[in-house]
Amino acid sequence: MADLFFLHGWGLSSVVWASTRALLPGATPDLPGYGDSPMVAPYSTETLADAVAENLAEPTDLVGWSMGGMVALALAARYPERVRRLVLVGTSPVFAARGDWSHGMAAPVLAEFAQALKEDFRATLLRFLSLQSRGGEEARAVTARLRERMRGQAEPRPEALAAGLELLRAVDLREQARQVRCPALVVHGAHDMLCAPAAGKWLAGHLPEARLALHPLAAHAPFLSHPEWFVASVKGFLHG
Repeated sequence: MADLFFLHGWGLSSVVWASTRALLPGATPDLPGYGDSPMVAPYSTETLADAVAENLAEPTDLVGWSMGGMVALALAARYPERVRRLVLVGTSPVFAARGDWSHGMAAPVLAEFAQALKEDFRATLLRFLSLQSRGGEEARAVTARLRERMRGQAEPRPEALAAGLELLRAVDLREQARQVRCPALVVHGAHDMLCAPAAGKWLAGHLPEARLALHPLAAHAPFLSHPEWFVASVKGFLHG
């Protein structure tokens, strides 16, 4: 049983971790609806956390990116005995902006993505990938790596993509964040345009035992744009 698990984000399967795993070995399961992993219903952070938790027989170090970070956060709150340490990468407790949360994606933009997904899900995926690297120091290179990962994976089920967008629209994990008891590392890029740096700072300030690693030139995928810094930060947290 692996003692380090990586959880991927929306639209990209576990293959997104290929280069990271070469430097930092661990298990990379597919979330429900990706790869060979069956769908679950309802599609929520809680049900996804339950599906992942079935494979965590002992206390595990859990790394989650973007939507995978939200699942990791929910899992640490629901199953505290199964998560030893938590690493949240490009993660927000609330993805969509609302009255009491200004650090998220505007609701009309997210609704536009949902509509476009019905019309051409491949083009919508590519557009979403470009947002993940925009503004960062290595934007062009990261976009190319993300597209390469997308070509190397089995296509996610369209229903999983649609359900995932609905999850992102509705998710609010602020209360769960306060319930987490394990040590946590919040890894964020200062140019992240999907999950604002302010969201990462909120997590670092409200998780009971957390620290923030903020790269000044990275965007939403620091493990691809600045892999040496990312791996050193995670190793320092896990073994320091």
